[in-house]
Amino acid sequence: MSFTVIIPARLASSRLPNKPLADLGGKPMVVRTAERALLSGASQIMVATDHADILAACREHGIPACMTRADHPSGTDRIAEVSALMALPADAVVVNVQGDEPLIDPVLIAATAGLVSATVPMATAAHPLHDLQDVFNPNVVKVVLDKFGRALTFSRATIPWHRDGFAVTRDTLPAGYAPLRHIGLYAYRNDFLLSYPTLDLSPLEQIEALEQLRVLWNGHAIAVHVTHASPAPGVDTPEDLERVRTFY
Repeated sequence: MSFTVIIPARLASSRLPNKPLADLGGKPMVVRTAERALLSGASQIMVATDHADILAACREHGIPACMTRADHPSGTDRIAEVSALMALPADAVVVNVQGDEPLIDPVLIAATAGLVSATVPMATAAHPLHDLQDVFNPNVVKVVLDKFGRALTFSRATIPWHRDGFAVTRDTLPAGYAPLRHIGLYAYRNDFLLSYPTLDLSPLEQIEALEQLRVLWNGHAIAVHVTHASPAPGVDTPEDLERVRTFY
């Protein structure tokens, strides 16, 4: 299938200043991420940024990039602006790959893009959790699915709650219990992406601080690709950066 990858990249970062431009083996992080996205089979890619330095770095390495407004409330709003600028057709599939994912699996990108359809306008990904600390960690977002592999809800809470198992002990995970961890990779049908900024805010979204709950709250379906491999984490801290530098 044909799909477009748009990579939102902002220069500001509270924990890691100038993160998209961090050097990874002689190339900026945002360029490394774009190169991974190209391996997915995307028909085209575009970096969406609010800073001239990121734009210049991408162009220096032959990566298409464009400037966006600086006041977007989310990465989804930013890629919607770029999708409109690119004049993509209504049925185009657009994948949002964060600019701090230089180790993202290209196969995961393609698999998520492949779930978008006329009736399911958005897709994302997840993987099973087997670590007790992750299951109870509110910074690890969980998702539960219906029988069609579509999201019922997302939460920072431990869902589904294993009533009987946790009534016995919370020191180990019950046998066969593996909640799904949400992976922050999104694919959209373009006409839905363009309408996203007009969706009503969800009270659940505001409580959980999870933007994707807006989609479910407004009655739209999200398909979820489940991978059994734990994906390489993104770069959020100086420690993450050193780990990725070792890889490159």
